[in-house]
Amino acid sequence: MTGFYADRQAAAPVRPEVLEAMLPFFSENFGNPQSLHSTGQKAAKALQQAREQVARLINCQPEEIIFVSSGSEANNLALKGLALANQARGKKVIVSAIEHISVLRAAKFLEKLGFSTVQVAVDGQGLVDPAKVAEAISPDTVLVSVMMANNEVGTIEPVAEIASLCRSKGILFHTDAVAAAGNIPVDVRASGFDALSLAADQFGGPKGAAALYLRKGIKLTPLIDGGVQENNRRAGTENLPAIIGLGRAAELARLEMEEKGRRLTALRDRLINGVLSSLDEILLTGHPVRRLPHQASFCVRFVEGEALLLGLDMNGIQVASGSACTSRSLRTSHVLTAMGLDSAVAQGSLVLTLLDGTREEQIEYFLEKFPPVVGRLREMSPLYTRYLQEKKDVHR
Repeated sequence: MTGFYADRQAAAPVRPEVLEAMLPFFSENFGNPQSLHSTGQKAAKALQQAREQVARLINCQPEEIIFVSSGSEANNLALKGLALANQARGKKVIVSAIEHISVLRAAKFLEKLGFSTVQVAVDGQGLVDPAKVAEAISPDTVLVSVMMANNEVGTIEPVAEIASLCRSKGILFHTDAVAAAGNIPVDVRASGFDALSLAADQFGGPKGAAALYLRKGIKLTPLIDGGVQENNRRAGTENLPAIIGLGRAAELARLEMEEKGRRLTALRDRLINGVLSSLDEILLTGHPVRRLPHQASFCVRFVEGEALLLGLDMNGIQVASGSACTSRSLRTSHVLTAMGLDSAVAQGSLVLTLLDGTREEQIEYFLEKFPPVVGRLREMSPLYTRYLQEKKDVHR
């Protein structure tokens, strides 16, 4: 055993089949899809094929796919673009308290333009209650954005129910499905979504390629002015190699999702059960059942997340502590605090996201190395010493 990489939410290798599909578009198939000559039209045909592959993954029409550079850009385009284009319908935006920071900051930006925003609370397992969304809705609500699954704690949200609520009131609904799309089934038609964000690097594709689904007929204000690309909704020369990779990764994810989901769920459950049975004072974060098949997350009491990460890394194990986008921040995870966790407990956050190729022996390796690392760190913790003394006094 040489190690265990379990930080897929931050970065993951591009699948060999995806890389193979991308390579020709760096060299011989270098054309610009907007060019009218034969080289450009060859590129345009490949661009359309990728659009169709992504559309099939989430069950929409190809023309409803807008290619962008990242999940964060997709979220910004959705919130700002939808709110600005439809502000005559209202200037109130509702989000959940555990949204990705790109959604929360986009909502905060809209406040500078005269919009009001409301954050809906979640329960202790990170679930958004549709009834609380309903309570937050008022006549001037124009947009609701609730993520399909949380990238930090893995909880899968009741987004179809929330979308139905919004549709009944004539309110636009967007879901950040970056952590979900390609990993669990997504059907925008059946769920009634108006907009959805996804990113290639979360299901075997390259960084720098993502998409926003926008239901046909919905107005959107572009954030980038320039050319006519993406049907005038996102200007700029298309990053064709990355988009080709996104398309191929989407195709593979659609074909393999069911089998992959079963296998990763079994590994995830073995990991969760092993961690919880190995030591005391460890809390599983997120919903125990309604969670992504490749995600496990915990809070380890009396241990700092950074020290835990470094200790595991010395054993060849790479994991995360909180969101990849805030892992270098000194602030406590906004997701964990929104779930009601004390900041001291939240500082011991541990997040594992499994690669498609994760093996059972890697899970066992982690379960072997994890307790000694935690044990050494707790030995240095005065809080843990106090806890042991108090526990001892109680049993006297």
